[in-house]
Amino acid sequence: MISHFSSVRFFKYLLIAFFFITSAGAQNANLSEKATVSLLTCGTGAELYSLYGHTALRINDPINNIDIVYNYGTFDFTTPNFYGKFVKGDLEYFVSTSSFEEFNYSYVYDNRDIFEQKLNLTQSQKQKIYTELSDVLASDKRFYTYKFIDRNCTTMVRDVINKVLPQPISTNVPDTQKKYRQILYDYQTDKFYENLGINLMFGAKTDKQCDQLFLPIELLQGIEQTKIDGEKLSTNTATVFKSQQNGAQKSLWNNIYTFALALLAIAYIAYKNKTAAIVYLAVAGMMGLFFSLVGLYSLHQEVLWNYNALVMSPLYIPLIWFAIRKNTIWTNRLVVVSVGCIGIYVVYMLNKAHLVMMLPIIAATLVSLWKVKKSTV
Repeated sequence: MISHFSSVRFFKYLLIAFFFITSAGAQNANLSEKATVSLLTCGTGAELYSLYGHTALRINDPINNIDIVYNYGTFDFTTPNFYGKFVKGDLEYFVSTSSFEEFNYSYVYDNRDIFEQKLNLTQSQKQKIYTELSDVLASDKRFYTYKFIDRNCTTMVRDVINKVLPQPISTNVPDTQKKYRQILYDYQTDKFYENLGINLMFGAKTDKQCDQLFLPIELLQGIEQTKIDGEKLSTNTATVFKSQQNGAQKSLWNNIYTFALALLAIAYIAYKNKTAAIVYLAVAGMMGLFFSLVGLYSLHQEVLWNYNALVMSPLYIPLIWFAIRKNTIWTNRLVVVSVGCIGIYVVYMLNKAHLVMMLPIIAATLVSLWKVKKSTV
């Protein structure tokens, strides 16, 4: 979904964009009858930002020597306060361009699939897309605020195509039968800790039914299903490059088994030692406080109403205070309330994709709460 953009490549793409804009202007931005507009869909990568694949648009006009790929997924890691802006949700992404040759080389080098769908568009529709992309690239509209589900490299390309169609691209794809969280979960089955982190951060919005094409493979499938006046929007999905299976073995540590063992060890230590139980609850409480408050800071709707704060609760912070001061009444009250919250959480989670990965956390938390309660009697 996202492609990393270093400062060196940034200047290189600026030069490409400048050359493209000036050459397009010299040609009066008129495409020939031989021009084609293609959707490029790239497979998943090893890095977290490439976990869901990538989408781009290709304009190829051999008569005018144009073969440009438009990429809505670029960002600059050197942006001041990069991580703060990303968490807040006001990090600017921008459109960049490259030659198809360079684009192809980059993804082949990373051993990622590349699929191309030439769109069956009229000359007028092709021209509108080309003009739209040229105008965007030459103005401040090339910048946009990234949103994980609602505004990314796929949704931006989808919107550009939909603008010229008499009806929108079909959403009749397998993913629209699932919840957002389940869709994302399925992409990360071999990356447990990344999956855990994402499911801890995301709140209630990701449990809604998917109602749009927001990931690259979904847009590819949507175009395959779309017919305009009885004609398919794309008659063929060509494989430009197929990734090579390298026979990599599954990670020995990045799985639920190592996580469960670690949490069971923590639970055992907490069972034996009150200090360990307090330390665990303090960490869990701080995380719960973050989950509860990040929605007030962040513009990402995905982190709002994070019910994981029921099991990693900010209530543990005052609970620790009362336990240290040996206030038995309030310690017991907060333990009862905390256990009740965990019970509500488990019931709510019964149909959620990430229940199993949360079970070790639930177990360690209950043991720690029991130890603290017992130690203040």
